[in-house]
Amino acid sequence: MKKRQNITGVILSGGKSSRMGENKSLLKINGITVIEIILRLMEPFFEEIILSTNDPEEYKFLGLKSAEDVYRNSGPLAGIHSALKNSATEKNFVISCDVPLMSAEMIEYFLNYESRSDILISRAAGYLQPLVGIYNKKLLPLIENILEETGSRGNHKSLHRLLDAADTTIIDPAGLEFYSDELFFNMNNKDDYEAIMKRLME
Repeated sequence: MKKRQNITGVILSGGKSSRMGENKSLLKINGITVIEIILRLMEPFFEEIILSTNDPEEYKFLGLKSAEDVYRNSGPLAGIHSALKNSATEKNFVISCDVPLMSAEMIEYFLNYESRSDILISRAAGYLQPLVGIYNKKLLPLIENILEETGSRGNHKSLHRLLDAADTTIIDPAGLEFYSDELFFNMNNKDDYEAIMKRLME
């Protein structure tokens, strides 16, 4: 597979989670950290991968370019903002560390999907999934306006404000041959972590 030069891969790592009690991206599954699982999934597709994190020292072992939030304590939209700001390409495929069951087929489907929208995300497993999808660099001024208005009070609400305000395409992958709801299973707490470990050790 030829790596794409016209789109940058972005991994969002939010660091310590209040519900998990520790940095979930550094938890291990089958001896590999969650962030390495996501990175290995991304590497075949992208010439450049940016890690959005406020703790770059913790991830030096990955050898990735890192981007720290300009707008601190402002949720995942701030992470997307910092990655877009540091990206050299218009298009950026964003994925969070919360979905270690994501598949290469789903990523490839996003990358091959014909869309001129500024945002391409899916509605999957019963919810909008804004933390897996494609974001255009031209969104930066709009994102900055939203973050400046909402500040640290915004968090996920500010991300949904962006989806409403931008040219957003929402795909429904449910009918795809390789699709299952577990691809978007979100690892938020210890029970989720144990469920994912059990699934990946089957």
